Amino acid sequence: MAEVDLLTRLPKTQRNIEQRKEAQTPQNIAIAREYGQQYFDGPREVGYGGYRYDGRWVPVAEDIVRHFNLKPGDRVLDVGCAKGFLVKDLMKVCPGLEAFGLDISEYALMHCEPEVVGRLHRGSADRLPFPDNSFSAVISINTLHNFERADAIRAVREVERLAPGRGFIQVDSYRTPGQRELFLSWVLSAKFHNYPDGWRKVFAEAGYTGDYYWTILD
Repeated sequence: MAEVDLLTRLPKTQRNIEQRKEAQTPQNIAIAREYGQQYFDGPREVGYGGYRYDGRWVPVAEDIVRHFNLKPGDRVLDVGCAKGFLVKDLMKVCPGLEAFGLDISEYALMHCEPEVVGRLHRGSADRLPFPDNSFSAVISINTLHNFERADAIRAVREVERLAPGRGFIQVDSYRTPGQRELFLSWVLSAKFHNYPDGWRKVFAEAGYTGDYYWTILD
């Protein structure tokens, strides 16, 4: 298990933190946790403010393929795939790669990229509907904070079950109280979150042997 930054080439997102602070209402949080049209393509106060493909995941896909030495015919799963942008780009940078995705949002899957139609499954990260050791790599980026702690542990176990030692999990975290406050001001859907040491305990309890990294707002 190693700390590896596979998103180092992902462009930074511009965030209006003050505007989002004002949006941290119980109603907006409830809307965000539905993961429907409002969350993905509604106003910024309740989610992404428009979740559209722009190619930004291409360099991340290149780094994932390189890190796991993926080749045509290998199977890779993106857990929390949303509309399938990373799934699309994994196949783009490695033609012949069998890339798939899973997400809880029916809306996201129904508005996926055309190239990934038939490759995305609806389901929950803590109950992945695939056999043991059935993927060459399993990726989960900024998804596990949407669970309570016990369910997050189950989700980590599922990643390990599908690709023992060949997982990559990136989670939202913070290293300072100031970064924690920033996180709480921005992320609407989070149920469990922690400092890196707290997440490492989750990984250890789950018996996780893959790689991991943090998304830290600053």
